[in-house]
Amino acid sequence: MTRLIRSLSDEPPAHPAAAPRSGPNYPEVGATRVRPLPAAYHHLHHSVRVGHGRAAFETAGAAVTTWRMHRASGARVTSEAVRAEPGVTVEVSMGLGPVRFTAPCQVIWTAYTETETGFAYGTLAGHPECGEESFVVDLREDGSVWFTVTAFSRAAAWYARLGGPVVRALQLAYARRLGRTLRTLAGGA
Repeated sequence: MTRLIRSLSDEPPAHPAAAPRSGPNYPEVGATRVRPLPAAYHHLHHSVRVGHGRAAFETAGAAVTTWRMHRASGARVTSEAVRAEPGVTVEVSMGLGPVRFTAPCQVIWTAYTETETGFAYGTLAGHPECGEESFVVDLREDGSVWFTVTAFSRAAAWYARLGGPVVRALQLAYARRLGRTLRTLAGGA
């Protein structure tokens, strides 16, 4: 069944480090950082408080940028690097049992500052969507720690187009799941 799902994409499966891929499959590279998000895409913005204080911020930031948050949320992550850095290729797969959807991406930008940690990745050929998604943890002046997912995307594969509103609902549900997972990892639960 996994081969069937993978065969629905236009590109054969590969380990991200196995062969270089071309760049992102959308022209607005970096738009999650510079805003506004481009028109003609579906937009997602979800923020949630995940903790309080420097320790929670550092723990949450490390969980986001080392793929721990994604893995703890149930995703399988394969990456050529242990930490998000621009240009790093990553594949995220979700599913139940042998039925999995694999999403090849490339890290577009990162933030490693005293009050903001995170990254964005953009979709590559073979991803069912095209667009960009960022995952950012920020430490606010009042000491609260917030996690924000910002994304713009549209269908790239026929089955993503067919899924329409269901795909968008799943994206929001996944963003919320990431927030809950990160709150637990940061000790803010």
